[in-house]
Amino acid sequence: MTSHVTAHVLDAARGIPAQGLSIELADADGSSVARAVTDEQGRVSSLGPSELMPGTYRLTFATGAYFAAQNTECFHPEVVVTFEITAPDQHYHIPLLLSPFAFTTYRGS
Repeated sequence: MTSHVTAHVLDAARGIPAQGLSIELADADGSSVARAVTDEQGRVSSLGPSELMPGTYRLTFATGAYFAAQNTECFHPEVVVTFEITAPDQHYHIPLLLSPFAFTTYRGS
């Protein structure tokens, strides 16, 4: 079963995938849908069900814990990406480029 939502986190400051970073998928009410941890490639390929209803969702990336595990100070203790699912038949991939003091995200493929 392929998840409807997947993620990929790259530690841009170190130039490597962000392994061991916790991610939570929640619905608009804040109810947790799924949780996962990035693998050695910084990917989460199993994050929630194979289909979600249209609506607003959010991914919360536990960036503070990730950097604390490396004894690295960071500015954003978490990164929250809010997005909308409009087409249940599409796959939603959310990459995060991360450093201790900045981040960038976009809709991936």
